[in-house]
Amino acid sequence: MTITHDVAIGAIDLSHEEIKRYSRHLIMPEVGMRGQRKLKAASVLLIGTGGLGSPLAMYLAAAGVGRIGLVDYDIVDLSNLQRQVIHGTKDIGRSKLESAAETIHDINPHVQIDTYATPLTSENALEILAPYDVIVDGTDNFPTRYLVNDACVILGKPNIYGSIFRFEGQATVFDARTGPCYRCLFPEPPPPGLVPSCAEGGVLGILPGTIGAIQATETIKVILGIGDSLQGRLLLYDALNMTFDFVKLRKNPKCPVCSENPTLTELIDYEQFCGAPAHDHSAFTSEAEGTVPAITVKEVADRLASHDDFILLDVRDPHEWEIVDITSATHHIPKGQILEHLGELDTAHEIVVYCKTGGRSADVVKTLREHGYSRVTNMAGGINAWATKVDTSLPTY
Repeated sequence: MTITHDVAIGAIDLSHEEIKRYSRHLIMPEVGMRGQRKLKAASVLLIGTGGLGSPLAMYLAAAGVGRIGLVDYDIVDLSNLQRQVIHGTKDIGRSKLESAAETIHDINPHVQIDTYATPLTSENALEILAPYDVIVDGTDNFPTRYLVNDACVILGKPNIYGSIFRFEGQATVFDARTGPCYRCLFPEPPPPGLVPSCAEGGVLGILPGTIGAIQATETIKVILGIGDSLQGRLLLYDALNMTFDFVKLRKNPKCPVCSENPTLTELIDYEQFCGAPAHDHSAFTSEAEGTVPAITVKEVADRLASHDDFILLDVRDPHEWEIVDITSATHHIPKGQILEHLGELDTAHEIVVYCKTGGRSADVVKTLREHGYSRVTNMAGGINAWATKVDTSLPTY
C-alpha cells in the first residue's frame, strides 16, 4: 500500500528551517530526505477533531504532513477537555476547527490546513474526501463510520480506523483495493441503543491518545510505504489490563460494497441504515425516545412540590448516583436490572423514569409498558435537564 503523487517527490523542497525541524526523521534511513518529502507532499483528511482527532492532528502536523483537512462542526465544551488535548480551557465555546487549526499552526506553521465546518453527509462526503491521499476516521458514531467506509471504497482511499470506549480501543487500516473494508468486519450496525456513546458510557481520558497515536503511526507508514501496516489485522487494546491483541481480518467475498459484485455502489441514508443520529457530540439517544410518553423536568418538580403520589425511578448505574442525585427519588434500579426487580414496582402506581439524558429511561419506559405498566412516563432530558432547568445548584455531567 503506497501513496503516489503527480508531482515528483524530488521536486519538493525542504528549507533549512524544515531540515532542522525534521532532523530526527532525516537521520533515520527508513525516512530520510525522500521520506520527509513524501510527508510534505501528502494530504490527510481527519474526520473529527475530538478525542482521536486531537493526537492525530498534532502528531501528523509535527511529523510534517503537508496538508491536513479537518471535518467538524462542534464547539469546545468543558467536558471535552478531559481527553481532547488539542483544545484548552480558553477555547470553551469556540469552534473546534478554529481551536484545532490554531494549535496545529503553533506546532508547525508549514502545514496547510483545510477546514470543513459541516456534518459529513452522503451529499458532500465524496467531494470532501476526493482530494486527500489518506482518510482517518476519528468519529464515535456508526452512521459516520459506515459513510466514511463506503466513500473510501468508492474513491479507492485507505481508511485509518480507530474506536474507543471506556478502557478499550481498536485500530486497523481498511483499504478495499488490497484488503477488507469496515463492512467486511461489521456487515450490519448493532441494534440502536445497544452500544452507548462515550457521553453515556464514559472513556478513560488517556485512551484516545493511545489509539490516536497508533492511527497517526499507521497513517505515516502508509504515506511512506514502510513497515507492516495493520491492514488485515484488528488491534484490540485493553488499557485496564494493559494488553494488546490482534484479530485477523479477511475480505468478505460477499461484501455489499467492496466485493467483485457489489450491491451498494453509491452512498445511502446512513442514519436510517443504523437507526441512529450521525453527530458525534450528541448524548446517547434511544430508539424508544420520542415514541414513549414523556414529561418535562419542570412538570415533575411541580408534582413533587405538590406531593403528588407517584414513583420517581432512577435507572442510572450506581456510580452515577454519587455524581448527582435527585434526593426525592424513591427508587434506584439500574436499567440492566429492571426485569429482576419488577416485583418492587406496582403496576397500578404512576411511575416517572429518568436517567442522565433521557435515552436509557425511554428504553425502560418501553420495557415496563410491555410488561403491563400503563402509567409510566419518561422524564425528558434526564437529570442533566433537571440540573439545568430546575435545580441549578446541581452539576451536569
